[in-house]
Amino acid sequence: MKDEKLQGNEKIEEAIEGLKKEPTQEMLAHTLTVIRRRMQEEGELIVAVEPGAGDSQLKVHGIQLEDGTSWWMAFTSFEEEMKGADKVMSAFMGNMRQLFEAALKAEGIKGIIINPWNRTIMLDKHLIGIILGKTV
Repeated sequence: MKDEKLQGNEKIEEAIEGLKKEPTQEMLAHTLTVIRRRMQEEGELIVAVEPGAGDSQLKVHGIQLEDGTSWWMAFTSFEEEMKGADKVMSAFMGNMRQLFEAALKAEGIKGIIINPWNRTIMLDKHLIGIILGKTV
């Protein structure tokens, strides 16, 4: 059983897979278009969260890469979330548009990695802006 709000995210996974096989500007544009369409359909992603420091707020769980940059993590399905998790993470489903808007405003992060374990795409703030139709 798939959650209703995640149905259609397999299109994103397929587009990312195509981009991996053919890493061209055209395939990147296609992948960003697929993500934008899912966002416009009110699609959701699974977002890893952790408790905030000292308060009851949850904050998006970040991952730091070897180059020192920090990224948020999001997943297209619960199966994708479970593929490489070395620890159990708390997660919630979040509206794609709201997540992308929040990422643009967040300081200290470079962007969002969708499916960091498999079928991965790294959306930096520039690419997120393209998906949202904004210039960053």
